[in-house]
Amino acid sequence: MSEDVRDSQLRLCEEHGTSFVEAPSDMKVGVALNVRTGLMPINGLRHPIQGDTTGWYIWAGGELSAAPDFFQPVHVAHLAEWCPLALKFLGLPPGWRFLVADGHEDVWEDPALLDT
Repeated sequence: MSEDVRDSQLRLCEEHGTSFVEAPSDMKVGVALNVRTGLMPINGLRHPIQGDTTGWYIWAGGELSAAPDFFQPVHVAHLAEWCPLALKFLGLPPGWRFLVADGHEDVWEDPALLDT
């Protein structure tokens, strides 16, 4: 991950008064295939870190599918190819969400995400 991306992650955490929790490039995120279609908004949520996963799940559109193959495991190192808009949010700790749409960005804490 570039220093610019890491700096943007640190700034975002500082702006929201939360700790920075790294998503190392060799760990995985769950990414929906629909993020590659240009569909908006881009949504992300972070559950607790488990094993080799960061806890991040990222998808496009308004609805989160319950299909078992909706999310694909992708290493953080490859997320720039899949969904570069999501990179700046990956330093948010478990229990946080984001939403990005044209001209709009929202970041908020959701403690319910920690109960998984």
